[in-house]
Amino acid sequence: MDDWIDYYDSTHTIYVSKLHRDVHFDEIARDIAGYIGAPDAVVLDYSCGEALSAPKVAEACGTLILAEPAPGVRGRLSARFAHHPNIKVRSLDDLPAMPNGSLDLVVMNSVAQYMTPDELDRALALIRRLLRRSGKLVLGDILRPEVGMARDVVALLKLAATHGFLQDALWGLARTALSDYRQLRTKIGLQRYSEAEMLGKLTAAGFAAIRADSNIGHNPWRMTFVARPTG
Repeated sequence: MDDWIDYYDSTHTIYVSKLHRDVHFDEIARDIAGYIGAPDAVVLDYSCGEALSAPKVAEACGTLILAEPAPGVRGRLSARFAHHPNIKVRSLDDLPAMPNGSLDLVVMNSVAQYMTPDELDRALALIRRLLRRSGKLVLGDILRPEVGMARDVVALLKLAATHGFLQDALWGLARTALSDYRQLRTKIGLQRYSEAEMLGKLTAAGFAAIRADSNIGHNPWRMTFVARPTG
């Protein structure tokens, strides 16, 4: 995962325009907020990225913890949300020190594909410990083995056509073909899981899980799972 952390901590071009970036984060925030069960809930966004629309999530809960491994991104989060009293910024390294059963909801969105299977297992074990017995984990944007990059392109173009940045998207796709992201994706690859594989992984980690009807964000060809602690 370290290579991907370095990439997202750099000046990258994963978004084709500012509008694309803003729409992306707004949609994710809307979908995450829909999983919050109570106004006093303690919510953890695991490897949250820039989380530009985090205040929309924070409005729906008591405390929002943004945990981010990239130090540059984490510094920007701390500065951006310094005056939001219920948003806390943490490193992933801070999480093991948190008390057992202290979280109501954990969201890990568009993260699992950048982790090795062992890294994901360790993260799931930690999350299982931190969740209350009544809590839940939402694991979003899981890539499927049979779905290739072409579907990602179609999903982006549909989003762009809906929100008015289609020309930027076409130029952005051309840039991406020559970018560090494409080279890194080709070199390292992304982890993919079938529905059965991910359900098995969650069961082994101590969760009872189902696949959600819709994915977090704009890509309908990826999967989201909702998992609750067992035992």
